[in-house]
Amino acid sequence: MKKIVDDERLIYKVCSLYYQDNMNQQEVGDYLGVSRSSVLRMLQKGREMGIVTIELHNPRFYDYGDMEKTLERAYGLKDVLIVENSVLDTRSEAASYMFGTASDYLHSFFKEGDRIGVAMGNTLNNVVSTNKAYEKHKDLLFVALEGSISRITVEGTDVQGNELARKFADKFGGTYTQFLSPAVFSDWKVLEFFMKEKAVNYILDEFKRLNVVVVGIGVPDGTEHTLNKAGYLTEEERRKLVEKGAVGDMCLQFFDKDGNTDQYSFYNDRVAAMRLGDIRRIPSKIGIAGGARKVDAVIGAIRGGYINILITDTECAKRLIELAQQ
Repeated sequence: MKKIVDDERLIYKVCSLYYQDNMNQQEVGDYLGVSRSSVLRMLQKGREMGIVTIELHNPRFYDYGDMEKTLERAYGLKDVLIVENSVLDTRSEAASYMFGTASDYLHSFFKEGDRIGVAMGNTLNNVVSTNKAYEKHKDLLFVALEGSISRITVEGTDVQGNELARKFADKFGGTYTQFLSPAVFSDWKVLEFFMKEKAVNYILDEFKRLNVVVVGIGVPDGTEHTLNKAGYLTEEERRKLVEKGAVGDMCLQFFDKDGNTDQYSFYNDRVAAMRLGDIRRIPSKIGIAGGARKVDAVIGAIRGGYINILITDTECAKRLIELAQQ
């Protein structure tokens, strides 16, 4: 005689009473005249046989359409994407949600034929390192925006532009071009002479062909800064930059709350990178930054014309709206 727990019709009925009619296991057993242990085994069988499937919907992906429109209007942005972050999240959890969402956004944003500049830093490394797989594009070109020849890693991870350009091509498809230069020179005159070499200045032509750039936005807030960790910025230089009003950096170049860079030429002019002034001409400039501590840097990047698309979290977005309303 067939065991009761193998009766497909009865298994379906048990699952229906439990999941659809909200009976508990004892009530289902009493109703069908079987033991509670038999009910439990049939519920397990229902899962194994595919009679019952469980689908989870993450409640954190709320619709922030109104907030996004408010930011677009207030700051003259082409597009804004806000990712939920809860006060209950750890810093790493909140960042993980934003990086994953940013990765999805970039995959949908990129189109065949795009020439995309990629900046260095932890933010973009985290975005491209998410555990997400996509159908790959065939005709994308990723270009490192800064010189990246260095033996230094940040906590064992290479977050420099050349490596990230390669990772972006691996993630989204296409090819990549490296910027074969150190990132920061000891003297701007040495950099100027170096960039005249044909073996290097091909990158300037690549910069002229870009129609998209993707950047993280840093803040000069101490030893946690990626440039400090990478050995590109001394503590003395960082303090001098802060004293002169620097609130953020992109592509290794610093700017103030209004996007001005002139007062930081003592550092910026030694950087082998696409100049921030040239980034202004790029049609789509995607900046990724979250957290309240990045607000001034985000505003400076917007005012400077260095980004016109923003991917951020609710913490940063709310503060940006508050400042705009003031």
